[in-house]
Amino acid sequence: MSTWQEFAEEAPEMAAQVRARLEASQHHVLATLRRDGSPRVSGTEVAWRGPDLVLGSMPQSRKAVDLQRDARFALHANPGSPEDMMGGVDVKLAGRAEEVTADEQRAWVDEVKPPSTESHLFRLDITEATTTGVSEDQTHLVITTWTPGGGTRTFKRA
Repeated sequence: MSTWQEFAEEAPEMAAQVRARLEASQHHVLATLRRDGSPRVSGTEVAWRGPDLVLGSMPQSRKAVDLQRDARFALHANPGSPEDMMGGVDVKLAGRAEEVTADEQRAWVDEVKPPSTESHLFRLDITEATTTGVSEDQTHLVITTWTPGGGTRTFKRA
Protein backbone atom coordinates (compact mmCIF):
# COMPACT_ATOMS: atom_id res chain seq x y z
CA MET A 1 0.00 0.00 0.00
CA SER A 2 1.10 3.54 -0.62
CA THR A 3 0.22 7.00 0.56
CA TRP A 4 -0.91 9.54 -1.98
CA GLN A 5 2.56 11.10 -1.86
CA GLU A 6 4.24 7.78 -2.65
CA PHE A 7 1.88 7.29 -5.60
CA ALA A 8 2.62 10.83 -6.82
CA GLU A 9 6.38 10.24 -6.54
CA GLU A 10 6.26 6.90 -8.38
CA ALA A 11 3.82 7.97 -11.11
CA PRO A 12 3.73 11.79 -11.22
CA GLU A 13 1.94 12.13 -14.58
CA MET A 14 -0.77 9.66 -13.69
CA ALA A 15 -1.18 11.09 -10.17
CA ALA A 16 -1.66 14.54 -11.69
CA GLN A 17 -4.44 13.17 -13.95
CA VAL A 18 -6.09 11.41 -11.02
CA ARG A 19 -5.90 14.47 -8.79
CA ALA A 20 -7.31 16.72 -11.51
CA ARG A 21 -10.31 14.42 -11.95
CA LEU A 22 -10.88 14.19 -8.17
CA GLU A 23 -10.68 17.98 -7.85
CA ALA A 24 -12.99 18.57 -10.83
CA SER A 25 -16.03 17.45 -8.81
CA GLN A 26 -16.85 17.58 -5.15
CA HIS A 27 -18.78 14.29 -4.99
CA HIS A 28 -17.50 10.81 -5.85
CA VAL A 29 -18.65 7.21 -5.32
CA LEU A 30 -17.12 5.05 -2.60
CA ALA A 31 -17.59 1.28 -2.48
CA THR A 32 -17.23 -0.50 0.86
CA LEU A 33 -18.07 -3.98 2.09
CA ARG A 34 -21.09 -4.72 4.28
CA ARG A 35 -20.88 -7.16 7.18
CA ASP A 36 -22.08 -10.00 4.90
CA GLY A 37 -19.42 -9.14 2.29
CA SER A 38 -21.78 -7.61 -0.25
CA PRO A 39 -20.86 -4.24 -1.73
CA ARG A 40 -22.28 -0.91 -0.61
CA VAL A 41 -21.85 2.33 -2.57
CA SER A 42 -22.01 5.75 -0.94
CA GLY A 43 -21.39 9.29 -1.99
CA THR A 44 -18.22 10.81 -0.57
CA GLU A 45 -15.85 13.74 -0.76
CA VAL A 46 -12.06 13.54 -0.65
CA ALA A 47 -9.29 15.99 0.23
CA TRP A 48 -5.54 16.10 0.68
CA ARG A 49 -3.87 16.51 4.09
CA GLY A 50 -0.09 16.60 3.78
CA PRO A 51 1.05 13.42 2.02
CA ASP A 52 -2.37 11.76 2.30
CA LEU A 53 -5.63 11.50 0.43
CA VAL A 54 -8.42 11.44 3.03
CA LEU A 55 -12.17 11.16 3.29
CA GLY A 56 -14.48 12.05 6.10
CA SER A 57 -17.93 10.87 7.05
CA MET A 58 -20.72 11.64 9.48
CA PRO A 59 -20.67 9.93 12.88
CA GLN A 60 -21.42 6.21 12.63
CA SER A 61 -22.41 6.43 8.95
CA ARG A 62 -22.71 3.08 7.19
CA LYS A 63 -19.55 3.74 5.16
CA ALA A 64 -17.57 4.57 8.32
CA VAL A 65 -18.79 1.44 10.09
CA ASP A 66 -18.00 -0.62 6.99
CA LEU A 67 -14.45 0.80 6.81
CA GLN A 68 -13.85 0.29 10.53
CA ARG A 69 -14.80 -3.37 10.14
CA ASP A 70 -13.14 -4.03 6.75
CA ALA A 71 -10.80 -1.32 5.49
CA ARG A 72 -10.97 -2.26 1.81
CA PHE A 73 -12.47 0.36 -0.49
CA ALA A 74 -12.86 1.33 -4.12
CA LEU A 75 -13.32 4.95 -5.14
CA HIS A 76 -14.73 6.02 -8.50
CA ALA A 77 -14.15 9.68 -9.30
CA ASN A 78 -17.17 11.55 -10.60
CA PRO A 79 -16.67 11.54 -14.38
CA GLY A 80 -18.76 14.67 -14.85
CA SER A 81 -20.83 15.23 -17.95
CA PRO A 82 -19.91 13.67 -21.31
CA GLU A 83 -18.52 17.05 -22.36
CA ASP A 84 -16.20 17.02 -19.33
CA MET A 85 -14.88 13.60 -20.31
CA MET A 86 -13.84 14.58 -23.83
CA GLY A 87 -10.08 14.39 -23.63
CA GLY A 88 -10.25 13.47 -19.96
CA VAL A 89 -9.96 10.18 -18.12
CA ASP A 90 -12.18 8.08 -15.90
CA VAL A 91 -10.47 7.44 -12.54
CA LYS A 92 -10.70 4.59 -10.05
CA LEU A 93 -8.66 3.96 -6.90
CA ALA A 94 -8.60 0.94 -4.61
CA GLY A 95 -6.91 0.26 -1.32
CA ARG A 96 -7.42 0.32 2.42
CA ALA A 97 -8.80 3.13 4.57
CA GLU A 98 -7.18 3.74 7.95
CA GLU A 99 -9.02 5.83 10.54
CA VAL A 100 -6.69 8.57 11.77
CA THR A 101 -5.62 9.05 15.38
CA ALA A 102 -7.60 11.22 17.78
CA ASP A 103 -4.96 13.99 17.60
CA GLU A 104 -5.06 14.04 13.80
CA GLN A 105 -8.85 14.06 13.97
CA ARG A 106 -8.86 17.10 16.30
CA ALA A 107 -6.43 18.99 14.02
CA TRP A 108 -8.65 18.20 11.02
CA VAL A 109 -11.79 19.36 12.87
CA ASP A 110 -10.03 22.61 13.87
CA GLU A 111 -8.94 23.23 10.28
CA VAL A 112 -11.96 22.07 8.25
CA LYS A 113 -14.76 22.72 10.76
CA PRO A 114 -17.06 19.90 9.58
CA PRO A 115 -20.77 20.01 10.50
CA SER A 116 -20.13 17.57 13.35
CA THR A 117 -16.98 17.41 15.46
CA GLU A 118 -17.68 13.70 15.94
CA SER A 119 -17.18 12.87 12.27
CA HIS A 120 -14.75 10.21 11.08
CA LEU A 121 -11.59 10.82 9.07
CA PHE A 122 -9.87 8.08 7.07
CA ARG A 123 -6.47 8.10 5.36
CA LEU A 124 -6.62 6.26 2.03
CA ASP A 125 -3.72 3.90 1.37
CA ILE A 126 -3.66 3.10 -2.32
CA THR A 127 -3.11 -0.38 -3.74
CA GLU A 128 -4.21 0.40 -7.29
CA ALA A 129 -5.00 3.39 -9.47
CA THR A 130 -6.61 3.12 -12.89
CA THR A 131 -7.34 5.69 -15.57
CA THR A 132 -9.40 4.94 -18.66
CA GLY A 133 -9.68 7.31 -21.60
CA VAL A 134 -10.21 7.38 -25.33
CA SER A 135 -7.22 7.67 -27.65
CA GLU A 136 -6.62 10.97 -29.43
CA ASP A 137 -7.76 9.45 -32.73
CA GLN A 138 -10.92 8.09 -30.99
CA THR A 139 -10.23 4.52 -32.17
CA HIS A 140 -9.55 2.70 -28.89
CA LEU A 141 -9.54 2.90 -25.11
CA VAL A 142 -6.30 3.61 -23.27
CA ILE A 143 -6.21 2.03 -19.81
CA THR A 144 -3.35 2.81 -17.45
CA THR A 145 -2.91 1.06 -14.11
CA TRP A 146 -0.48 1.67 -11.28
CA THR A 147 0.36 -0.51 -8.30
CA PRO A 148 2.92 0.12 -5.53
CA GLY A 149 6.28 -1.20 -6.66
CA GLY A 150 4.74 -2.42 -9.92
CA GLY A 151 4.82 0.94 -11.68
CA THR A 152 2.44 1.89 -14.45
CA ARG A 153 1.25 -0.30 -17.30
CA THR A 154 -0.77 0.87 -20.26
CA PHE A 155 -3.17 -1.26 -22.28
CA LYS A 156 -5.11 -0.47 -25.45
CA ARG A 157 -8.55 -1.91 -26.17
CA ALA A 158 -10.32 -1.63 -29.50
